Amino acid sequence: MMRELTYYVAVSIDGYIAGPNGEFDRFLVEGDHMVGIVEKYRGTAPTVLAEKFGFPIDGGPFDTVLMGWNTYAVGLPDLPDPYRHLRQIVFTRGHDAPEGSDGVEFTDRDPVEVVRELKAEEGKGIWLCGGGSLAAVLRDEIDRLALKRNPVHFGDGIPLFEGRGYAPADFRPTAITPYESGVVLAEYVRS
Repeated sequence: MMRELTYYVAVSIDGYIAGPNGEFDRFLVEGDHMVGIVEKYRGTAPTVLAEKFGFPIDGGPFDTVLMGWNTYAVGLPDLPDPYRHLRQIVFTRGHDAPEGSDGVEFTDRDPVEVVRELKAEEGKGIWLCGGGSLAAVLRDEIDRLALKRNPVHFGDGIPLFEGRGYAPADFRPTAITPYESGVVLAEYVRS
């Protein structure tokens, strides 16, 4: 069986994964949704934070995480190797590897080609962490969506899928889990 690519990301109710300047601090990081989501998607917290707060990192659905440069750069300079418990691949065309990022693979290769190679390998799932531009490039390769829909409205910013024109795709829901915090975990699989 081929590995699957899951786009697992927080999103506002109006479809943005970050504000106009990359802000994501309005997403809820406390509330009843945290326990269920952290358990189901073990290993998706940066290693240092997981260790600090006791989040589980073993036994999760992913062994590889993909990021665009802007998503990766959010943690710099403090977290140059953010998910050291996973294989980390950052897609970039114009940035050099920062100091301390020995556990991160940086590539300027075609993301579609890389994902197809990863899917053919043995292993667990592949997590697309962000961002919107990379998701748009990989949209035909995405097998699952796991959207942490937050009860916030950005009005503008980085959309879930940024640009690339009209390209319809059908996904069917596999689970919709509402929490008292207002966060809804909406999970879909490609039809």
